[in-house]
Amino acid sequence: MEFIRGAYNLQSHHQGCVATIGNFDGVHLGHQAIIQQLLTKASDLSLPSVVILFEPQPREYFTEGEMFAGVTLGATPARLTTVREKVEVLTMLGVDRILCLKFNKAMCSLTATQFCQKVLVDGLAIKHLVVGDDFHFGNDRCGDFAFLQKTGVVNGFSVENTCTYEVNGERVSSTRIRAALKSGKFELVESLLGRHYSISGRVVHGDQIGRTIGVPTANVLLQRTVSPLNGVFAVRVVIAGAAEAVPGVANVGIRPTVGGRQMRLEAHLLDFNDTIYGDRVIVSFREKIRSEEKFEGLDALKAQIANDIDAAKMFFMQ
Repeated sequence: MEFIRGAYNLQSHHQGCVATIGNFDGVHLGHQAIIQQLLTKASDLSLPSVVILFEPQPREYFTEGEMFAGVTLGATPARLTTVREKVEVLTMLGVDRILCLKFNKAMCSLTATQFCQKVLVDGLAIKHLVVGDDFHFGNDRCGDFAFLQKTGVVNGFSVENTCTYEVNGERVSSTRIRAALKSGKFELVESLLGRHYSISGRVVHGDQIGRTIGVPTANVLLQRTVSPLNGVFAVRVVIAGAAEAVPGVANVGIRPTVGGRQMRLEAHLLDFNDTIYGDRVIVSFREKIRSEEKFEGLDALKAQIANDIDAAKMFFMQ
């Protein structure tokens, strides 16, 4: 897989491809169905497949209540996957190239016509585009499925609609997954993603508070403006290079008992004593144990963590 950061890095050998555009947050089963359409068409035409992403995601660029393309935006949605996590899943699915476009003032000022000319025609010289019929882009809000079809006729590319993917009679969407995560419905989350929900990152040094109370934790930066999870969870942690996942209990939150302010992921690995600072880990969430709460002091927190560890062990024994 080739990762291309920015349209300015497109070269002549990148021209001629089958492409799709979207946030692909979560890379859920609905997204995977789109990717399969993309790969099938690319194979039929003997062309490379390209996924076009925006970073940050457009809704993250704007503050709550701002207007974009005539639409007033609400609160920034929780980020399911970082760009690295998206790339990892898209690579496993077999995508040839990912073009990551920086969503900034210059990008959001482009009209639909300007975006098509700059990226799709001049940059990639696409031969086929896979997008949903509800897809919209451009600061004039003119970029929709019909617009792309007309543009394709003039510029020599065809446009294909995407299929709706449903689970239990409802469309699979990132919004539905966020709601399921918030409610702790991890079986539903797995059925929508096609895998367990996970957060990956590198283990960094924290405040060492967990170690002082006998519960050392692996601290992982969330790298998200808004986290889709909050609370205490039974998790499995895959450490880079390790053969098996390690069970654990993780807290995602601000740690109010110790005066924390920044959202953080802290995972205590059960029956594990190795030092893993600097290692990359994948924390896979299996069950919500409780919501985050503020305790009167470290002794009360320590007692509750002991209960959380027991709950996690009971879950993994089932």
